[in-house]
Amino acid sequence: MAGKNQSINRMSPRQKMINLMYIVLTAMLALNVSSDVLNGFSQVEDGLSRSNRTITARNQALYAQLQEFNQKNPGKGKIWLDKATEVRAATDKLYSYIDSLKYEIVRIADGEDADVRNIRNTDNLDAASQVMLPPTGNKGKQLRLLIDQYRNYITSFLDDEQKIANLQQALSTTPKKTKEGGEGNKKQWEEIMFENMPTIAAITLMSKLQNDVRYAEGEVLNQLITNVDLGDLRVNLVNAFVVPQSRIVMRGTKYSANIVLAAVDTTQRPIVYVNGVRLGNDKGLYEVGATSAGKHEYSGYIEVVGRDGSVTRRDFKSDYTVIDPLATVSATMMNVFYAGINNPVSIAVPGVPESSIAATMTNGSLTKASNGNWIAHPTQVGAECVITVTAEMDGQRTNVGSTTFRVRKLPDPMPFITYSDAKGNPSRYKGGKPFPKASLLAAKGLDAAIDDDILNIDYKVLSFETVMFDQMGNAIPEISAGSNFSERQKNAIKRLQHGKRFYISKVKATGPDGITRDIAPMEVIIN
Repeated sequence: MAGKNQSINRMSPRQKMINLMYIVLTAMLALNVSSDVLNGFSQVEDGLSRSNRTITARNQALYAQLQEFNQKNPGKGKIWLDKATEVRAATDKLYSYIDSLKYEIVRIADGEDADVRNIRNTDNLDAASQVMLPPTGNKGKQLRLLIDQYRNYITSFLDDEQKIANLQQALSTTPKKTKEGGEGNKKQWEEIMFENMPTIAAITLMSKLQNDVRYAEGEVLNQLITNVDLGDLRVNLVNAFVVPQSRIVMRGTKYSANIVLAAVDTTQRPIVYVNGVRLGNDKGLYEVGATSAGKHEYSGYIEVVGRDGSVTRRDFKSDYTVIDPLATVSATMMNVFYAGINNPVSIAVPGVPESSIAATMTNGSLTKASNGNWIAHPTQVGAECVITVTAEMDGQRTNVGSTTFRVRKLPDPMPFITYSDAKGNPSRYKGGKPFPKASLLAAKGLDAAIDDDILNIDYKVLSFETVMFDQMGNAIPEISAGSNFSERQKNAIKRLQHGKRFYISKVKATGPDGITRDIAPMEVIIN
């Protein structure tokens, strides 16, 4: 809109001509008030009247522009339309008051049937003084005060010093020095304007004053129109963008995206700061390595310079979720839980934080541990366990899947003798091969466990029996002291020679499921 404004630092050629004629005719008036001079004032008055009508029409067009913009964008245009309305009202009030003064002067000069546009007694030297100056009138001073008030009001809307100076000069009411009555005396503005002034000259001066008032109004209206988009950001490229809330959407949830127009000025890119650090590119591209899983938040601001040189700052805040790469390889026969023990379970939902995941299980209990790990504790052998997983997404809890597991009884453990190897590390002797006699005598007794690389579950041995053979081949059984070798068993082992063997049988053990089992025997060969 500001591009439509006319230059406001120049007067039109017609305005310059009017001002020049006014100066020349005023000077001639001081020498001789001839009929030719009065006719000249009449011509200037006609020109000023036409000029006033033109400026008034132009100002009305500017005001209409503000009205139109306000209708299209009230949030942005109302403040400037309100100011323009105030300026228009103040200008019309002063303009109309000057009109009333012109009529009073002409009425004194021509009588009750006076017509400002057709003055008969143009050379009357008393009419202006009677209305505008003491002792018969004092409206000249009142007009001066109103002009001072209007000048201060109208220039308050402007920022340009040159424009302010132009209006202050055009609407100046400063007293001027005169040599009459002594050196250094001053005459008030109203005395210079109306003292011993022919009626036509006074009317012409008032029309010139009205012209200046309308000119001042136009300057301010132009400034208000400029202010409408002064702080706007100029754009020359507009693109459409789709901004999804998430690029990972699960079945049963909603896909949400904002479809927006993004406008930029390719000649003046904004400056973007993220977490206090300025981006190293002018495209607003923010990239960061996804090094750890979970929710990550970031914030910052954008700075852009407006057309008036002011800097506009806009803050922003967002977040993103990093998930671990997931590859699930599952064999159907492996979907098994063992009853009576804690079975570790890993539960993850791509794109959903761990804190938003919940799960339940049938035929047992399911407890959340940490880092996506859970503990399933089934109870009934032969029945199925169904784990159902829900996740909170978009403020709603959604079922994201379920998995069925078969429940089996724990397999029997294997017996072994715990000993220390040559390096002092604990080892397990499971029979069937020579075993040093010294290591055997140093062992406390018998242990049992499931250690098949899938399960690693310790059992408690309750009792066992050793069976050794004498020289006649007779079996000699000895009973243990719980899980330890009894003294009779240790003495019998001491008597065994290299290459002899004995058997450990009738082993009873109990595991975390609380079931007591008879487990397989083992053969021990003395080395």
